[in-house]
Amino acid sequence: MPRQPMLVGQPVLIVVDIQKSAFMDHKAGIPVMPGYRANIARARRVVDAAHDAGIPVVFIQEIHRRDMVDYGRELDGTEDVHCMDGEPGTPVAFEEMGRQPGDYFVHKRRYSAFYGTELEILLKGLKAQTLILIGGLTDVCVHYTFADGHQGDYYCRVVGDCVGGSSTDAHDASLKAMEYLQTGAVVTADQITAELGRLQVAAA
Repeated sequence: MPRQPMLVGQPVLIVVDIQKSAFMDHKAGIPVMPGYRANIARARRVVDAAHDAGIPVVFIQEIHRRDMVDYGRELDGTEDVHCMDGEPGTPVAFEEMGRQPGDYFVHKRRYSAFYGTELEILLKGLKAQTLILIGGLTDVCVHYTFADGHQGDYYCRVVGDCVGGSSTDAHDASLKAMEYLQTGAVVTADQITAELGRLQVAAA
């Protein structure tokens, strides 16, 4: 198949689980790769570019009840208790990411932002065709959201230097797997902000 354009039709920025813990010295229950915090901080550039271009921004928050009834199988692997309601690292990093009043917000109980949430209804209402993903973890919530978006026939783009994984190896392998599903899926912050800038100019 021919390589698709970076952005097709209506793009929507999906900010996956950029929560307060990303900017804390200790990220409860979840291992992260070296450079994780720098990548997540860099994601602010993409949020700002989307706002400037008038592109819808959707913030996703993983959150779990304090009685732990909704963790399911999430604690069967490497991860310990994480994203628990009421903990200081659980709120979305709205201030750090420059949230604006018109942005959307969806909370989730599982890794994929599509599973058991209103995201699909929201995206249909926004007439989304291309999903731009930033946030964490590359190999968990970003990857699973990407895969579900791909299976829903969205064009999916992941900003490789604005996501962070549980390890460098897992991060790299996950980006490679997403690129396998859609050629050209992995882009940089410089590339996507330039493309969003062109949209802003075209709309002016």
